[in-house]
Amino acid sequence: MTPPASPPAPHLLTLILLSALCILPINIFLPSLPQMAAEFGVPYGTVSLALAAYAAMSAGLQIVVAPLSDRFGRRPVILLCLAIFVLASIGCAIAPDVWSFLALRMLQAAIAPAFAVSLAIIRDTTGNAQAASRIGYVSMAWAVAPMLGPSLGGLLDQGFGWRTSFWFLALCGVAVFALCWFDLRETNRNPSKTIAAQFRAYPELLGSGRFWAYALCGAFSVGAYYAFLAGAPLASAPFGLSSALLGIAMGSITGGFILGSFLSGRFAGRFPLTTTLLTGRLIACLGLLSGLVLHLAGVHHVLALFGPCLFVGLANGLSMPSASSGAISVRPHLTGSAAGLAGAIGVSGGAIMSSITGAVLPEENATGVLLLVMLASATLALVAAIVARHLERHQRP
Repeated sequence: MTPPASPPAPHLLTLILLSALCILPINIFLPSLPQMAAEFGVPYGTVSLALAAYAAMSAGLQIVVAPLSDRFGRRPVILLCLAIFVLASIGCAIAPDVWSFLALRMLQAAIAPAFAVSLAIIRDTTGNAQAASRIGYVSMAWAVAPMLGPSLGGLLDQGFGWRTSFWFLALCGVAVFALCWFDLRETNRNPSKTIAAQFRAYPELLGSGRFWAYALCGAFSVGAYYAFLAGAPLASAPFGLSSALLGIAMGSITGGFILGSFLSGRFAGRFPLTTTLLTGRLIACLGLLSGLVLHLAGVHHVLALFGPCLFVGLANGLSMPSASSGAISVRPHLTGSAAGLAGAIGVSGGAIMSSITGAVLPEENATGVLLLVMLASATLALVAAIVARHLERHQRP
């Protein structure tokens, strides 16, 4: 009997651009917040809710929307997410007041689950190790887009006003929609029977130790990064960096992530999944531990802070594609659900660690405490990676 043909895989560039569009709306408009507050006539804190509301909505939608791709297919779900995103972006661009803007901004988060579904597409069309490799390349978009977003948004705001950023997002959405329409064929060859059955399958994922090991490894890896974002401005204050230099220094961790993602894409298929996972987590812990040792030894220099954090970015780029691939491979018939749930757990981990950092970071010893918090998060990710390796050896059929 002839084996069934493999599902048609979209071009890697399609998934990279789709993933970039999932992350770009988060921060492209941030340089425009003061102008937006002035135009709407509201306090800065009110308009800044556009960031928190988007993050909360994206976490919830990943849990709800990603399983729909297991029931109805990857292609229609992604096209629907893109269509809603385009309409919401246009609405943000013409919003007459801040409350309609915030409501439409939350609708923009419809694009967020598309990243989880794109991971499911990769898993549909590749093996486990090959999936980690392709996810590594796709993950590079998650590093490049946040680097370019604020700069691009600032230029658009300066030249044409803040609403231009949302017109730009709408045009990008139309372009990616057209690309997916022609290049993205259905890859889910075994859709679930009913959507109710799909949501009832969540306990199967939540009861899997392997899923939790991979998901928590990813969450605490993200947590170390978010702790850095929350604490780096305060920790670097004694060095007297200008805003521009601080932005460049904070970009070092993103540069490390790009390198790590590239290396993951290049080599993940040549080694077992958990080997890449453990390697990344060890690099993060050793890098942060070296920074903490330098701090305790009295070495107070900007490189002693940002240098070790560079290894966190490198480690996350190496290990997070493997963590994602492992999480969505635990139950092959629940790939979309697993991708959405793992994504929501990752966002929650980042939010928790950034909140902890903001709560415990003192002004007098911010550098040491920041490195300690990041090391704690990285260590928990390492423990989760060790558990994943153990379970893979003893539980995987």
